[in-house]
Amino acid sequence: MVRHALAGTVGTGWGGPKAGHPARAWFLFGVAVVVGSVLVAPYVLLDVESSRLEVTSELHYALLAAHIFTAMIALVLGPLQFVPALRARRYLHRRLGRCYLFLGVVPSGLVGVPVALLSGRPVTQIGLVIPSVGWLVTAWLAVRAIRRRDVEAHRSWMTRNYALTFLAVTSRILVPLMLLAQIPFAGASTLAASVPSFIPIGQVLGWVVNLVVAEVFIRRRRARSASADVR
Repeated sequence: MVRHALAGTVGTGWGGPKAGHPARAWFLFGVAVVVGSVLVAPYVLLDVESSRLEVTSELHYALLAAHIFTAMIALVLGPLQFVPALRARRYLHRRLGRCYLFLGVVPSGLVGVPVALLSGRPVTQIGLVIPSVGWLVTAWLAVRAIRRRDVEAHRSWMTRNYALTFLAVTSRILVPLMLLAQIPFAGASTLAASVPSFIPIGQVLGWVVNLVVAEVFIRRRRARSASADVR
């Protein structure tokens, strides 16, 4: 799913000249809405007891909820930037991009760092701090590139940025897969008890896998562009 989704986004690009397949962008949007809704649902009532992740204090929970709500904005708005019909309307494209970055990525990335540090778990800290910082850095590099009118660099940095955003989906896919792989070696009760320990691992693997896949498609797109220029 990750490869299929990112293939669609890289093909369209952020403000690039090539119109991608709109069905792929809408597919990604649908996945984002469904998965995002599932992730946000336990936090709608702001009940600390319903948190799916272990929190150490009310402050930790408040930061976690803020991180999740703003990440939902980024997750859902990101694919709309890849829809050719919306991208062709430059004013709308810029508005969506600003909302994606400044209502989603930036606040979620900033809050994600203390959320990870307060967890007290080294794997969780690595799994969230690195992508949070990477989220902010790639966003800044994308904005800098478009201000310099370097569309290709902007497109590539935004592809990497949404790959980090899509971590919310990928990690939720990887954790069940890792649990399924343990079935031949552990009982049902053991698997249920090990779910919390697999979540941080899924977070780390999620952003690593997404960035690798994104980089592969960025390089393929550049190779196709270079080949077309030679012709």
